[in-house]
Amino acid sequence: MNNSGKEKALNLNTNDKLYLQSNAFKAPPSPKQPFFIGVAGGTASGKTTVCNLINSQLHDQRIVLINQDSFYHSLSDEILQKVNDYNFDHPDAFDIELMLSSMEKLKHGQTASIPNYNINTRKRIEPPRQVHPADIVVLEGILVLHDSRVRDLLNMKIFVDEDSDIRLTRRIQRLAIEHGRNIQNVLDQYCRFVKPSFEDFVLPTKKFADIIIPGGGDNDVAIDLIIQNIRTKLGQHDLCKIYPNIFVIFSTFQIKGMHTLIRDVGTTKHDFVFYSDRLIRLVVEHGLGHLPFTEKQVTTPTGSVYSGVIFCSRLCGVSVIRSGESMENALRACCKGIKIGKILILGQGTDGRQLIYEKLPSDIASRHVLLLDPVLATGSSAVKAISLLLKKGVLESNIIFLNLIAAPQGINAVCERFPMMKLVTSEIDATLNESSRVIPGLGEFGDRYFATDD
Repeated sequence: MNNSGKEKALNLNTNDKLYLQSNAFKAPPSPKQPFFIGVAGGTASGKTTVCNLINSQLHDQRIVLINQDSFYHSLSDEILQKVNDYNFDHPDAFDIELMLSSMEKLKHGQTASIPNYNINTRKRIEPPRQVHPADIVVLEGILVLHDSRVRDLLNMKIFVDEDSDIRLTRRIQRLAIEHGRNIQNVLDQYCRFVKPSFEDFVLPTKKFADIIIPGGGDNDVAIDLIIQNIRTKLGQHDLCKIYPNIFVIFSTFQIKGMHTLIRDVGTTKHDFVFYSDRLIRLVVEHGLGHLPFTEKQVTTPTGSVYSGVIFCSRLCGVSVIRSGESMENALRACCKGIKIGKILILGQGTDGRQLIYEKLPSDIASRHVLLLDPVLATGSSAVKAISLLLKKGVLESNIIFLNLIAAPQGINAVCERFPMMKLVTSEIDATLNESSRVIPGLGEFGDRYFATDD
């Protein structure tokens, strides 16, 4: 699809073509905070359909869907006697303070109590729904973008735009046909409250949206582009915006579960090795994907022609002794007969590093090199190892550094000095402690892997 087609699928607001800009949406404030998405639009515009599509296509993430209708005020018996005169589409009909409080709790990793609102009795039902923190929080409702404080919490703001006649038809079908409401009452409510409130309160919030989806949930192209952007933002650590040579493999429940196991101090040696090997294999596969390739056509057993690629064959591995040796089996499993060199670096004094031993392929200068070390902490050993490879004639752009976890300090040390090298990791941790150990980390990897710890 060309760019004009994408522009039609996504009616982009504010400076246009926002979806083509890397800073179109605010990135999550920190990797551990949820990614908040607000989905607004008129009644029966297709908001729920859009939310359900986002939920179904991002099934490998923990997603919480919250409807703004849950925060309707409970109506007193006096108001209920004249409920036909009550405007449920007015901002005052919602408990915005409670909604803000709930969103703030989720933002800070706390469980939030979301009211259970009964649309028939117009009252809240006890107990409230307990919502736990998630990777993505989707807030849906007609006035989600009305309050500036709510907008400030959102990382992505979506407005679902639909023709007013189609929205009215859908509303009649939903309330009169499906729920048995009197059709005259439905039309009367629409003319008295729904339409005026849409024009006064809902439609003006369209200007705050990052993305406007014309055609609602039927706009498949728009939904696909939104999903792609969400996946990009979720997998992007703040350091990835600073250093374009960092590549963090996309996190799934499987990857998160394996990290949980290898980080657990109580995990057995057998399980630690098993799940470390699985993660290492994923990192190696991802790293191999950054090798140069050439196109090639082959004939299949059916006599058909398949257009594919072949990767660079001149490569080798270099493991940093000794924890780096844990990654060699995965590399051999992926690259038959690959040569693997060794580097031993030990601490010297308080903060220095000394090269103790090296044994590298004689023709390493003409190869792409996969440097293996499962934990990147301060980066001192990595800098020493990469400097040695460069001294041996290896091009900086031909080095791919593979590890399981990396600390920001190590990333800064390596990526600032070697901007042409590629760094591939499965997770970026929080920091280093006073002993220069990665936090939260996973302990001494080599000792745990080779069973030499206490």
